[in-house]
Amino acid sequence: MAEDATDGGVNKATPQIPRYDLDPKLDACLDLSIRRLLYSSLAGASAAVLFFRSRTTRWGTVAFGAGAGVGSAYTECSYILNGYLPKWPANKVEK
Repeated sequence: MAEDATDGGVNKATPQIPRYDLDPKLDACLDLSIRRLLYSSLAGASAAVLFFRSRTTRWGTVAFGAGAGVGSAYTECSYILNGYLPKWPANKVEK
């Protein structure tokens, strides 16, 4: 039997790379948060370029878009990690 190793038959130890296996729920939350932050920041930047001239107003619009994205991602992640939807009070019409 011929060895397949080309290093003279000496097997070199390969360094072990640590794997970051996250919980699937946490992985989904991380993915959702990054996407919503990016997309809402881009939407805020494009709206700022179209509608505003001042540099301060443009940055404010981008920050508002980023904040809206982070807030919606936080809400969605709290639903994902807790495993239930919030129970809203029923609207009762009084007669």
